[in-house]
Amino acid sequence: MDDPIRHPLAHARIERGWSQEDLARQIRQAALCRGLRSGVARQRIWKWENNRAVPDANSQALIAEVFEADPSSVAALGWPDWLPGRDSSLPFSPHSAVLALREALRTAMDRRTFLTYSSTALAGLAQQWAATEPQTLAQALDGRPVNAELVDMLVNTGTKLTSLVTEQRQHTRTLVDAHLATVTDLIEGGNYAPAVGRRLHGLAASLSQTAGWHRFDQGKHAAASRFWRGALHSAQASGDRDLGAGILSDLAYQATWLKEPKAAADVLEHAVDRTGHPAARSLLSLRLARAQAALGEAVACRRSLSRAEAELGSAAGSGSMPAWCSWMSPADLLVDSGQCLLDLGAPERAHQLIDEGMRLLPAARDKTRAVFLTYEADGFLRAGEADHAAVAAKESLALANRIGAPRCVALVVGLLPEFQRYAGVEGVADLMELVRES
Repeated sequence: MDDPIRHPLAHARIERGWSQEDLARQIRQAALCRGLRSGVARQRIWKWENNRAVPDANSQALIAEVFEADPSSVAALGWPDWLPGRDSSLPFSPHSAVLALREALRTAMDRRTFLTYSSTALAGLAQQWAATEPQTLAQALDGRPVNAELVDMLVNTGTKLTSLVTEQRQHTRTLVDAHLATVTDLIEGGNYAPAVGRRLHGLAASLSQTAGWHRFDQGKHAAASRFWRGALHSAQASGDRDLGAGILSDLAYQATWLKEPKAAADVLEHAVDRTGHPAARSLLSLRLARAQAALGEAVACRRSLSRAEAELGSAAGSGSMPAWCSWMSPADLLVDSGQCLLDLGAPERAHQLIDEGMRLLPAARDKTRAVFLTYEADGFLRAGEADHAAVAAKESLALANRIGAPRCVALVVGLLPEFQRYAGVEGVADLMELVRES
């Protein structure tokens, strides 16, 4: 998993090879050079990096000096957004897809990268996407010709790689990355008819989206967000507005997962009304409902759930679903609706919906089943039925370990503090032991 660098101060410090004590020493030295004294020590750095405290104006001025940051940005942006190392949104341009994809492929293994985009950068990315018309990008492609038969082969292979179930997909990450690198090379150096260019960019978007989910399931959130940004730029260049909205919703889902539901809701508000297919609007509305539930916005959440249900009901008569959301089903709607109700404090009805959705879920979707089982365990815990919760959690853990999905393991681990209240209940001790062995 990514190193848990969740604060830009930690990122800036680690990029320079400094320990917390090193940074404290640098700040004290900067103060001495000004004829001042600073009492900053390692413990104070730890508090700043863990959001336990905010440095005062004098300390921020010293930190800015240590990192050679623009002093004017301190007041203009505020803590911690002025710190170096925050990801910024890459402007959409005729060649931005290649730049974004190259960055994702280059930094996918960088364990020192800041965990994910700031709320500001993520919102900016969504606003740029919403305001940029794909046609303006497609008009500027240039380079060498690309053989259409080669594109056919690449698309066919890419479709197979991106449509594998999770249990198989865990073994193909290197293949997806290599395929994406080949497609990126062709985009960068090619001169294509508009239709060929759109296909190449569409394939790059699909591959990069899949690569992002590979990393997300492994808990590598920095790499996931970069692949999704590359996918968004490629989807924009391909002219596929629905795919772009879906990729934005992946970034929003990640934000909700990382306990930033406000950022997720803001992004989804940009995307949900810019999709063409009802299935796409249904999925985005459902993810918006999840963010609103986490924020405690009951009325807005129920409104989004109603829209998700209505859009999914009309999807069958609207032609083929886009590939990226073709898995969306009544089972997903039921279970995620149940999770929303759990967050809103209605565990009994939530458990009914989750149980009904679990029965409808196809056998091939084991990763989703592992996630849903943790929702079911959470519902049982909130109802005080720890024995049933332990059964669901153990089944989720077994599935997650078999298919190689650490993200699902993390969900089970997140329930352990609540399970500890029921240490003497049947099955709970066995669950604790299984988690230690995972």
